[in-house]
Parts: sequence; structure tokens; C-alpha cells
Amino acid sequence: MAKKRHNVLKVLRVVSAVIFCSLLTLMFLDFTGTLHRYLGWMAKVQLLPAILALNVGVVVVLLLLTLLFGRVYCSVVCPLGVMQDAVAHVSGKSRRHKYHPSAAHNVLRYTILAVFVVLMLVGLQSIALLIAPYSAYGRIVQSLLAPLYALVNNGLAAVAERVGSYAFYETEVWLRSGLTLGIALVTLAVLVVISYRRGRLWCNTVCPVGGLLSLVSRFSLFAPVIDADKCTHCRACERSCKAECIDVDNAKVDTSRCVTCMNCLEQCRFSAIKYQWRYAKSSVSSTSADAQTDTSRRKFVTTAAALTLAGVASAQHKSTDGGLAYIEKKRVPRRAVSVKPAGSVSLRHFSDHCTACQLCVSACPSQVLRPSGNVLTLMQPEMGFEHGYCGEHCTRCSEVCPTGAIQPVKAEERELIQPGKAVWIRQNCVVLTDHVSCGNCAKHCPVHAIQMVDTPDGQVPAVDETRCIGCGKCEYLCPARPFSAIYVEGNETHQNI
Repeated sequence: MAKKRHNVLKVLRVVSAVIFCSLLTLMFLDFTGTLHRYLGWMAKVQLLPAILALNVGVVVVLLLLTLLFGRVYCSVVCPLGVMQDAVAHVSGKSRRHKYHPSAAHNVLRYTILAVFVVLMLVGLQSIALLIAPYSAYGRIVQSLLAPLYALVNNGLAAVAERVGSYAFYETEVWLRSGLTLGIALVTLAVLVVISYRRGRLWCNTVCPVGGLLSLVSRFSLFAPVIDADKCTHCRACERSCKAECIDVDNAKVDTSRCVTCMNCLEQCRFSAIKYQWRYAKSSVSSTSADAQTDTSRRKFVTTAAALTLAGVASAQHKSTDGGLAYIEKKRVPRRAVSVKPAGSVSLRHFSDHCTACQLCVSACPSQVLRPSGNVLTLMQPEMGFEHGYCGEHCTRCSEVCPTGAIQPVKAEERELIQPGKAVWIRQNCVVLTDHVSCGNCAKHCPVHAIQMVDTPDGQVPAVDETRCIGCGKCEYLCPARPFSAIYVEGNETHQNI
């Protein structure tokens, strides 16, 4: 009977983890913004984003959950942990004897945690976040899976169009950052190799979230407990332990490393290891213990959410020359100050709170956001306008940000915030280089911040900086190539118009 109960715990853990990780992954892949409205809470309950957002309630709940049940967070809530479990599961199918008990690398683990905290405090978040689990998973999904997802979507859109259906619409597929792609590939390769060979070694040695939770889980009230009287030393539990934290000879489980995966309970044929109250007094004999009702045992319950996918958002604006002529692609201008989304408050605020998870990048409907290549803000999103412009009423990025790096902004407030301002480059303007009339920037400015003024060389744009909202529409629609004649320069502190 005990064996069956423990199997239920394992099934609950696996099902909850699969559902949670799958929905979180879909939220990263969804470019329509539909799922973010319903699943955005999944990003906010990740530990590091909750800490950066100063979300005390979520942090306290996660720490209490760890104190009660051990590192359940690492096996169910953390998407990178679930991904490593999937790799370890594949490894288990190909290797008969997978794991062996090993000593905890406490010096290395807590040194990495300390260095991580110091880097975060001194403003080098971009380096520290390279090993942050939620951020790493977001980069992997956004850089590697999102392009494939978009290609499949475009294929379905082409098929649907032929049969007169518009359930899908095409989206542009392009590489937002080669550097981020390279980092995502290296991170994935390292994690796959380590997980395949050593299970949860990364979580228990490198991961800063795992290091933090290990300080609490070592005192967890519920945990796997070995009954020395029943144990036959078959070591099945040791071979199945991904955390390599079970010591059968001494009948101990290192709860600072245990991720509560329940594999050991499933493998034990003699019910010698049970998930129970750790501080219960030992029974006089095994026979009497079996006869009594174990009042100290508690069920491990993890809730899972299941939602129906909503409809698809309206099609994005696309431009074309209407013919077969080759149009040179625009190149990114060198900005003295990068442009951050409306709601970021300032460069300092954004840098201090952003986890570089790429969730806002995936949610941006006009593909304006992309990861930064600057060392100090590595992979933190910034705005560029080669593929689109920021809608004057769009607040999608502020809606999905889990850390408060982008503060919530109402649609009617967006056109009152100035994250940057337009700057005209005289030598690039087609009015002067090609001697033609244009006025494209003034014609399409949503707040009429650009006016055409007469000069001896023709009508050229003049920017009213007090009205410009830095949306980048002028930069995007400027016909000058390869650099626009007008571009957006960021504000270190966002201004209110």
C-alpha cells in the first residue's frame, strides 16, 4: 500500500512539472500576446524575478514551501530544472547504473552564490544572470525554439490561406541577436551534458537559486527518510537519485541537495524509504510500525493550471515595395544611449531589475525589442526599429514583465512617455542626397512632433523634442539606406510629456 501511495506522489510531481513547464514555454513562444494575459503569473512566481520585483509575498511563499516540503520548486516550478529532469530521464533509459552518491561541493556552491549576489549588487547583473535558471531557460526558448515555432506557424498560415481560413497569420522570422543565440547554444549544451551524466549537479553546484534554497531545504520538515531496519542495501535508491544525495550506508539523505523528485520512493521495493515528517520518533520494531497508522505522513500536493488557448491577435503591419526591386536592409545606428521600453523609468532602474529572460522580446508584437550586445547590459532587451516601430498605445512589454523592470503602463499613458527622441541626420536624408521630396517621417509621426520646413535645398524635417515619444516610426519608415536619416536616441531617464 505504501508503495502505491509513493508512486502517486511521483506521478503528481511529474504531471505538475510537465504542465507547468509546457505552459510557461508556450507563453514564451506565443507572439500574439494572448497567453501572456492568462499565464503571466507563471513568470512572476519564479524566485529570482520575484526577488528583483521585491514581491515579498511570492518570496515568502516559496521559502515556506521549501521549508515544509524541500526543494519542490526545483522539480516543479523551475523550467530549467524540469528540462534537466527530462534529459536525466533519457539518460536513465540508456544507462543501467546511472548515479552514485557523492559529497556535496558546498565550498564551490556557496562561493558561486556569494559571487552571484555581489555581481548583482555592484551592477554587473548581465554577467551574473548568465547562470540564473529562469533567464537561461528564457534565452534557450526565445533563441532556439521561437524561430522554429514561427516557421511552423507560417507554414500553417500558408495552408490556411489556400483554404480561405485566417486562423493563422504569418510573422517575420529573423535572428535578433547572434550573441544571445551563441550563449543559448552553449548553455544548452553544457546543461545537457551535465544532466545526462550527473543529473542535478548543475542545480546543486552552479545554480544560485538552488544554492539559496539549499540553505532552507536542509531544515525541511518533510523529506525522504530511510528506515534502517527495512533497508536491504540494494542501493536502488542511490542509483535513481539525480541529486546523488542518498547515503544508504549511513541511512541519510542530504536534504540540502534533494529536489524531492520521488524517484527513490518509486525504486525501493521494500518501502524502506518514505517521504514523511523528518523528526518523527522511530518505532520499536518494523512489525509494530507497519501495524500502526503513520499519522505523521502528509500528502505532497502540487496544483497545476490548465487553460484553453485563446484566439489569435490581429495581423501585424508589414511594408513592401510592391515590386521586384531589391531594397537594401537597414542597419542599426549607433546610439549614444540605448532606448528602453516605456515604463522602464530609467536605464539604471531597468538594469537593476531586468533578468534578461526575453519574455518581453517574445511578447513584442512589432518585433521592436531585441537583446543587447553591450557587456554591461548583456542580453537585456533594448529597442531597435529596423523591423517595426513601437505602437503609441502598445503596452504589451509592461504587461508581461515579471520583475517590474518595465513598470505597468496604461494604453492612454504610453503617448505621454518619452523613452527617447528623434534626431535628424542631414547627410543621410534623401531630400539632400537624391534631390527628391519626401516628408515620410512627418507624414507618419503619430504625435505630429515632426514638421517639414523650407530650406534652399528643399523641405527637410524639424523635430519638436518636447512632443516626440520615441516610438521609432519615423526611423522605421525612413526610405534612406542603409542608415535612416532620422533615428531615435534614448533618454537615460524617461521624460513625461
